[in-house]
Amino acid sequence: MTTTRIERDSMGELEVPSQALYAAQTQRAVNNFPVSGRRMPAGFVRALLLIKSAAASANVKLGELDSDLGEAIVAAAAQLRDDPRLMEHFPVDVFQTGSGTSSNMNANEVLATLATRLSGKAVHPNDHVNRGQSSNDVIPTAIHVSATLALEEQLLSALSHLIRTTRIKAREVHQYIKTGRTHLMDAMPVRMSQSLDAWAEQVQLNQARLELAKVDLRSLAQGGTAVGTGINAHPEFAEQFALALSELSGLKFQRAANFFAHISSQDAAVALSGQLRGSAVSLMKIANDLRWMNSGPLAGLGEIELEALQPGSSIMPGKVNPVIPEAAAMVCAQVMGNDATIAVAGQSGNFELNVMLPLIAERLLDSIELLANASRLLADKAIAGFRVREEQLQGPLSRNPILVTALNPIIGYQKAAEVAKKAYAAGRPIVDVAQEETDLDREQLLELLDPARLADGGVE
Repeated sequence: MTTTRIERDSMGELEVPSQALYAAQTQRAVNNFPVSGRRMPAGFVRALLLIKSAAASANVKLGELDSDLGEAIVAAAAQLRDDPRLMEHFPVDVFQTGSGTSSNMNANEVLATLATRLSGKAVHPNDHVNRGQSSNDVIPTAIHVSATLALEEQLLSALSHLIRTTRIKAREVHQYIKTGRTHLMDAMPVRMSQSLDAWAEQVQLNQARLELAKVDLRSLAQGGTAVGTGINAHPEFAEQFALALSELSGLKFQRAANFFAHISSQDAAVALSGQLRGSAVSLMKIANDLRWMNSGPLAGLGEIELEALQPGSSIMPGKVNPVIPEAAAMVCAQVMGNDATIAVAGQSGNFELNVMLPLIAERLLDSIELLANASRLLADKAIAGFRVREEQLQGPLSRNPILVTALNPIIGYQKAAEVAKKAYAAGRPIVDVAQEETDLDREQLLELLDPARLADGGVE
């Protein structure tokens, strides 16, 4: 059986597990919100600890906090960030009070307990750890900080890996010409490298948009305290906090120009989520292209063969499915759903405070992590290793009646359409029918209808 101890807060006494580093307010939240079993993400908690450490350093520098207490808080935060058991101490459900006060007090209580042990002096969760702060500026700041760190440490590098892998593969398959498709119907030929370079460009453009979104995230609500006026914070606290946090994190953060806007709204998080949705749309397109190109192997397009990673059926022996693109597509669907959730949550700023902050934080970090993992999977287990089935490319390409488009300037659209229809109806190569139906000799037609030449824009 779990043993307990008695803790007290402004509402009275409460039993708390004996080994817990947290105290009464955290336990009240655990009791009050048995909703999902989903805790706040570890990245969010680590951002909270960075914030508490930076706040302690700023308060010591400004003479608002005894240096021994401040140093103990900083040391406690560092000890927790490096502890693999970190999340044991942060049990609060995502679906809690909309300001995230429970998570803020969770951090305050845990740090106060550890700092008291380290310093031998009584460290209070509100008076010392939360000095010059409110949940209303701490949690919005934690959303910005955790999202910025997750972008830097996870997603942007994963997208770079996907871009690099796709461009390398594009060079490897440059010699292969395939039938282009619009409306899922045959169109003019393209090089396989052109298709892959298009994917890489999509991802690269999304990466650039995410870099722009980071600019707004580096502007922080910290210092606005309860409603944006900065009550109970030193006048220079916001600037000193931003300096301390920048040094701790290795990233440049700054105080918001307007605390009221940053506390009452979550527009930067909503905008970032929109860019994450855009990345998901691109990855979904790439995943579906891979699935189509791999389809078959006999009754589909069968243009490529993805690496066989696992049996594809419990009843059909020998079946292999495109599992990585399918997993990536599901990730993209989840990210799009997260964006809808964040958009609704972002609307829930009533007067001076948004009251869906924990949900925004969790879904935002979920999207970043999912996209990062899916991008690496697509790169390493789908794009890097697929094999081109050249024999499947050549037959449809030679019989593609749309090649006749190259003859438009010479014989006109109407005549070209007649040639195309006859070739399609007879299932014959377009060059044979064009030789019969026009005055062009075969050598000239072979040159004009050469798929490689057409894929290169008709350039000699």
